[in-house]
Amino acid sequence: MPLFITFEGGEGSGKSVQAKELYRRLSQLAIPVLLTHEPGGTPLGRKLSHWLKWAQGTDISPLTELMLFNASRAHLVTEVIQPSLESGKVVISDRYADSTTAYQGYGRGLDLAMVKATNNAATQGLKPALTILLDISAEKGFARKGAKSQDRFEQENIAFHQRVREGYLKLVTDEPQRWLVVDATQSKEKIAQIIWKRVRQLLSNQGE
Repeated sequence: MPLFITFEGGEGSGKSVQAKELYRRLSQLAIPVLLTHEPGGTPLGRKLSHWLKWAQGTDISPLTELMLFNASRAHLVTEVIQPSLESGKVVISDRYADSTTAYQGYGRGLDLAMVKATNNAATQGLKPALTILLDISAEKGFARKGAKSQDRFEQENIAFHQRVREGYLKLVTDEPQRWLVVDATQSKEKIAQIIWKRVRQLLSNQGE
């Protein structure tokens, strides 16, 4: 029962926690499932991720970010996501193309048509059946994260992260049938219940 599910959200939204929880639940039910993440998910992707997030003394332009994120994504889709779906697995990805639209398009201000075209080339048109947005204000998200070391994106000002959130909500408005928006200020248990209810419906529909 191939099914592609992605998790999206700003900093401190808890999307990684919920992606892992969904993976755990599906695994317990003996449903073939793969959990991956962006940027990363392959050796090449991990190298690009480290450079994009932690490069010191290097000026990485928004356009360069766009291209590098999509280089990582193209490799992940070809080497991991597509083969896993073709083998009948549920694939869960912590971030996907919508992150690039939100961060590089709305956050950085790159031309949205160019971002969309670049994303489409990298994904080969592969879209998730369900995208879960863990929605939280930028202020509350950063309050959750605390004082740990911050990567290049976490170091951006609050206005940048507000634009990212607004970008996500605009994507939801443009394509509501694909998205499940969850208030990320709720308890982890409540959020997991909401997500599982929707995923269970999708799995049931596939079995019909």
